[in-house]
Amino acid sequence: MSVMKRVTMIFRAKADKALDRMEDPRETLDYSYKQQLELLQKVRRGVADVATSRKRLELQMNQLQQSQNRLDKQARDALSAGREDLAREALTRKSGIGTQLADLETQYTNLQGEEEKLTLASQRLQAKVDSFRTRKETIKATYTAAEAQTRINEAFTGISEEMGDVGLAIQRAEDKTEQMKARAGAIDELMASGVLDDAVSGSRDDIQAELDRMGSNRDVDLELERMKAELSGGSAPKELEGSAGQAGAAPAGAQPAEQPQAGDGA
Repeated sequence: MSVMKRVTMIFRAKADKALDRMEDPRETLDYSYKQQLELLQKVRRGVADVATSRKRLELQMNQLQQSQNRLDKQARDALSAGREDLAREALTRKSGIGTQLADLETQYTNLQGEEEKLTLASQRLQAKVDSFRTRKETIKATYTAAEAQTRINEAFTGISEEMGDVGLAIQRAEDKTEQMKARAGAIDELMASGVLDDAVSGSRDDIQAELDRMGSNRDVDLELERMKAELSGGSAPKELEGSAGQAGAAPAGAQPAEQPQAGDGA
């Protein structure tokens, strides 16, 4: 198959599919009914034309019959008057009229038969048109009801394009709502655990940690000086004495340092 044939086939297939979607059976039925009415009108006009021609021939036949009767009377009168020549001429004309009358009678009979045929065809066509009209209205009513039922069912089931779009919008809204609820729950859990408070006060906690670290180092230094003083038997530094009250009593095995008497060494 050549490329052009394939392109033509594809184009026709797509065009046929598009036309099928656009076609409304009710409009097609109305158009067909209109064409049948036009055909019926043409047949009726044909019957009327044949009837008119037949009537015209009938008038001509009546006129020729009258002329023939008149010539017959003239021939009789001429013969009574001894004018055989005039009588012969009248009879000759009467004979010619008789030939014309015979031809007209033949045409009249043919037209009469044609008129009867067209009249019968018109009656049959009228019956078909009436039957088609009844069937057309029935099909249109059935199609309209089926279309309405289909739309109702699509609305209930959500199959239609409009309801499908609405369904997608509802689904997206529900998804976003679930995401928002999950986020709110996560934030509540973080707030309950204190993670968010630590995150918010992070800079303040860093400074406090540094201050606590400096205080801890100072306490260690004081404790070390106190221990040295105890081991050497000297007095503890004032800072150590101040901190001892805060730190608590001296260890159980430690002995108080002897105080020098006033008379010693004097």
